[in-house]
Amino acid sequence: MIHAPQPMDAGQPLAGPLFSICTLVTRPAEYAAMVESYQACGFTPDKAEFLYLDNTEGHQWDAFQGIRRFLSLARGAYVILCHQDVRLHSDDAEALHTSLSALDALDADWALAGNAGAMADGSLVIRISDPHGEDQRRGNLPARVVSLDENFIVIRRDALVSISAGLSGFHLYGTDMCLQARCAGRSAWVIDFHLRHLSAGKVDASFHQAQQRLEAHYDKVLSLPWHIRTTCTKMILGGGGLRRWLARRKLARRLQ
Repeated sequence: MIHAPQPMDAGQPLAGPLFSICTLVTRPAEYAAMVESYQACGFTPDKAEFLYLDNTEGHQWDAFQGIRRFLSLARGAYVILCHQDVRLHSDDAEALHTSLSALDALDADWALAGNAGAMADGSLVIRISDPHGEDQRRGNLPARVVSLDENFIVIRRDALVSISAGLSGFHLYGTDMCLQARCAGRSAWVIDFHLRHLSAGKVDASFHQAQQRLEAHYDKVLSLPWHIRTTCTKMILGGGGLRRWLARRKLARRLQ
């Protein structure tokens, strides 16, 4: 006998942990220390799952490939992308959940949160300890930003924000995700969640190459205007000016 699958009420909360912590791993011992620091700060099995991609034999997964893979598998309400050299020490799972819940009240359309980034006016906002300084706090937090540092990024999974196809490498995916969120009408924030990052970051030739690829990608994506034809109308998106006004006049006459 063939049994038909039972319909599922899509309005019910999805089963899964609160957090999915996702990491590309090149040094297993360093990653193990990261996991231990999370668990010691309340990211226990009832609250968190840990997902990793193995790069110990070389760069089998770049960051863009890895993030797409993580987002396809993660079950947590919040997906945390973090480096293997991040360590939690004072703020715990409850503190993070409290900060993220506060964003719900501040901006119901938020999609991303992190511990370092830049605002639209170019000013930096930071809450971190790293080789550049201990217990750093810059800016009034939480702060809405246009970019996020990649050492620690929280994605609200139900915001359905991902990264661009056609980009690759290990740099500036935080900026790309912020741009994707912005295009979707969502926002990114730096929150008051303190952790330690063991690395000072590295701006080398590969970083500059990644910047050039990102700039070229968005030069193409944001080239304006876009002329859109649907089954019912025509639109000009961005920079339409007089042509858009004429198109709207034509549409208005059709509706009379």
